[in-house]
Amino acid sequence: MRRSYKFLLRPTVGQAIALTACLNDHRALYNAALEHRRTAYAKAGVSVRYGEQSADLKHIRAADAGGQGRWSFSSQQATLRRLDRAFAAFFARLKAGRTPGFPRFKGTGRFDTVEWPRDGDGCRWDSQPEHPSAAYVRLQGVGHVRVHRHRPVRGVVKTISVKREGFRWHVIVSCDAVPAEALPATGAAVGIDLRVASLVATSHGGLLDNPRYLAASADRIASAQRALARRKRGSTRRRKQVARIAALHAKVRRRRLDGAHKAALALVGGYDVIVCEDLRITNMTRRAASRPDGEGGYLPSGAAAKSGLNRSILDAGWGVFLTILSHKAESAGRELIAVNPANTSRTCACCGHCAKENRRTQAEFACTACGHSAHADVNAAINILRAGLALREAAEAA
Repeated sequence: MRRSYKFLLRPTVGQAIALTACLNDHRALYNAALEHRRTAYAKAGVSVRYGEQSADLKHIRAADAGGQGRWSFSSQQATLRRLDRAFAAFFARLKAGRTPGFPRFKGTGRFDTVEWPRDGDGCRWDSQPEHPSAAYVRLQGVGHVRVHRHRPVRGVVKTISVKREGFRWHVIVSCDAVPAEALPATGAAVGIDLRVASLVATSHGGLLDNPRYLAASADRIASAQRALARRKRGSTRRRKQVARIAALHAKVRRRRLDGAHKAALALVGGYDVIVCEDLRITNMTRRAASRPDGEGGYLPSGAAAKSGLNRSILDAGWGVFLTILSHKAESAGRELIAVNPANTSRTCACCGHCAKENRRTQAEFACTACGHSAHADVNAAINILRAGLALREAAEAA
């Protein structure tokens, strides 16, 4: 299986300056290649492809030996492939009839990653294996950068990427042939229902806490945003304040990711079969549509309440949690089943009666047919588990 490892870099001051220059030169290459494609099509109706732009790299590097010529040829090819993928995605959306977003030029804060497509070609993971206590990665034009390697890297290293997040630098190592670490069988199965008040309700009645990391940091972020509004555009103080805000959001993201890993690990460690809902979170968090009232105004749409619900769903990190859960389940040899979420919260787990009136409040479920009462999300988790086991039995019978 394939796995990526993300580690914090500990560059010196000189190395941090070199990493910033590397990032800026790759961004300039990306923007120049995009301008080349736009101009060629606008002036001559010619579509420029990746192969032609990759062939031009030789001349670009020779003409700018102290700039573009400093960096790895392969990493620059990866940047051109990134632009090519952006155009491929644009034309795919256009063909599918969706509203396409044309590839845009990248500003300073919109280009934060450089990739080296092959270990040993312009980069080298664990470049000083003889060092007794520290790990290093060697990057062409930067040198041997110290890595805070907090866990071992398994498998065969394929690609290496460097990413800037606020004031920090990270290295992402992607490996193939990572051995699976199957956990001992437990013989247990569980259904889970994702919530806002708590992150997960299980079919066994358990609730996993939702720490609401964004809400906990909302005051500090709001204060930083107000300070940003007072900064003059283009000033050094404004750039530093933008980086501070990015660092606050990065901390929220790291805490949410850590919480999702711990919650997923608890489920994977305790159950052989985990059944969840096949949620379309992007659709669930769309803003409420406005409806004209025919008199020049709009009918009440509940946009404010919907906005608050969307914020709570995104703060809970359902998508991050489900992604991590699927990866951990695959690595541990567990079975993850996704079921249709329709009516799972309205159906009685005791008698099967389905009605909107069964769910009286967010947390209270009381069946209008048989009188069964339970926590609404635990009742939904039981229904999810049954639906998943039914799908599993049908697949085995086929």
